[in-house]
Amino acid sequence: MPPDRNVSLAHSTFFHRHHIAVTNPVYGCGNMIFSATKIFDRAINLLFGVLLLFITVGVTAGVVNLFLQLGDLVTSTDITRHYVRLVSDVLTLFVLIELSRSLVSHFDEHRLRLTFIADAGIVFVLREIMIKLFEHKIAADEIYALSALLLVLGCLRTAAVLVYQREKRLLAKETRVRRPIPHIP
Repeated sequence: MPPDRNVSLAHSTFFHRHHIAVTNPVYGCGNMIFSATKIFDRAINLLFGVLLLFITVGVTAGVVNLFLQLGDLVTSTDITRHYVRLVSDVLTLFVLIELSRSLVSHFDEHRLRLTFIADAGIVFVLREIMIKLFEHKIAADEIYALSALLLVLGCLRTAAVLVYQREKRLLAKETRVRRPIPHIP
């Protein structure tokens, strides 16, 4: 059956808008234009901002707690237990700081840098190894497993750095190619 040529303008505009909405997520309402990607970016920035705020509050509370633990460390007779807890808390703060660096880089570059996330993973695994070694509660097979995990995380971080540097070089090369050559008379 041939298409009906007597379709009203409003009816064709309705379908046209819905076709555009599917292929290009831009919605209009009067003078306001909404883009699905802009809304998504703003929502992600808001969520990461709140997450960064909580991490900052957590790091601040952790540092205050560390200073309070120093008093307990000096007055306690069981120094070893307090020392292990102090080292554990310091290393946990390092993990939180690495994660916050990843979130801060997201605001600058609008993408998560895998190197900071791998750094946080490496610090976390090292934290676990150091605590368990200090407490003498780690078996040989667990050391091998954690060492293999450290090797994988280190390789992942190295690969992420190499890929990031390659992208920067390609981007710099692309901007040089696009830049017009000045004409000197």
